[in-house]
Amino acid sequence: MFRKAAPPPPSGPTKEDPADPLCLVFIPALVAVLLNVEQKKGAPLTEAEVIAIRDNAACMAMPASAAAALESKRGYQDIVAEAAWAEWQRARLELGQA
Repeated sequence: MFRKAAPPPPSGPTKEDPADPLCLVFIPALVAVLLNVEQKKGAPLTEAEVIAIRDNAACMAMPASAAAALESKRGYQDIVAEAAWAEWQRARLELGQA
């Protein structure tokens, strides 16, 4: 009488496509977050600040093909998380922050 209903079947593929692996994508783009924080601070971010912002930034996993499409639609590349400090230094030069 009070049994739980069976869970609904999965609505899409349940296994990751090995040809299109998942990758983490910052939402919003990490470079945009860093730029905003640096502009509000009024001084260059330190390496520790960049790493802390990266570690606390919102991101989501999505197939690499979807990440590439998002990047193309956005019109610019984001910072590679594993090299956040070096990539941020490069981005600062390109953005005229240096």
